[in-house]
Amino acid sequence: MTLWMVRSASGGRLADEFVENGLVALGAAPVGDLSQFSDKQGLLDALKAERPDFKQGRLQAAASQWIRFRDEVQRGDRVVTYDSSRRVYHVGTIASEYRHQPGKIADFQHYRAVDWEGVVERDALSSRARNSLGSTLTLFRLPDDVAEEILRALSGQPAPQPDSQEPEESEDEDEDALLEGYRARALEITKDRINRLDWRELEQLVAGVLRSMGYKTRVSREGSDLGIDILASPDGFGFESPRIIVEVKHRSGTAIGSKEIRNLVGGRHASDKGLFVSTGGFTKDARYESERANIPLMLWDLDDLVQALVENYDNADQETRALIPLTRLFWPV
Repeated sequence: MTLWMVRSASGGRLADEFVENGLVALGAAPVGDLSQFSDKQGLLDALKAERPDFKQGRLQAAASQWIRFRDEVQRGDRVVTYDSSRRVYHVGTIASEYRHQPGKIADFQHYRAVDWEGVVERDALSSRARNSLGSTLTLFRLPDDVAEEILRALSGQPAPQPDSQEPEESEDEDEDALLEGYRARALEITKDRINRLDWRELEQLVAGVLRSMGYKTRVSREGSDLGIDILASPDGFGFESPRIIVEVKHRSGTAIGSKEIRNLVGGRHASDKGLFVSTGGFTKDARYESERANIPLMLWDLDDLVQALVENYDNADQETRALIPLTRLFWPV
């Protein structure tokens, strides 16, 4: 069984573009059709000419993955891509040979058509599978046991018992790629921790992040909150502007739609500001609805929440740090 991971750009936020267009894609450097290169060295020379500022390790990694995408990925192979906003892996089957179509999605150049079949939630996978899926590479083949676990999860079957085999390391990974990979894994682990909080703890975490940003907060008591989970303002009472109305939804894998956005902004004062936090992400209609809302409205998915937490962690109080303990690491430069 052959199962490939192909990462989308923007931390996985273009995964829905892959699914909507029925494909997976690689490559931003305009080197042209990969079919013109007889071997990896020819592609590497073209990449050097196009990106002279890139380090050798980064060029080697890109050339290796593009050649693998052209030659090793086969029609009928299975493929997954990660949607970081919804924390799900889209699973499908490669349905075409290599294609070169610049500009179809963002800056991607190189494509394979895909028949997408369904999704597997990250939380449904073992730590072994999650670690394997966290490789630093944009394109890589998953170990057979991880592939089996993902496909069993896709079909609704229980996952097999994982073995102790470690994820395969690749010689194509240079130091910069490793650093980015460790950062990405750290963020995914942090998201895992946040996702294990209950709904009340998540509200407290969001309130804590807002406090670390300089606001005072009031968290609603249990029961009916009339669409207000947290009220944030300079004075803590909502008398001083900006008065931020915050709604928090803790539904992993379930994206918030436009109806929930309208419910939040309906009937608000013109001077109010809105923040909607959803661990399950947002649909495109919800994001469109937020842009045309009658008050300024910010949407935070789990990626945004983690970013805000990390950026403001030094200012976080002990209550917030106790919910998600983090430590700072150093890397040689």
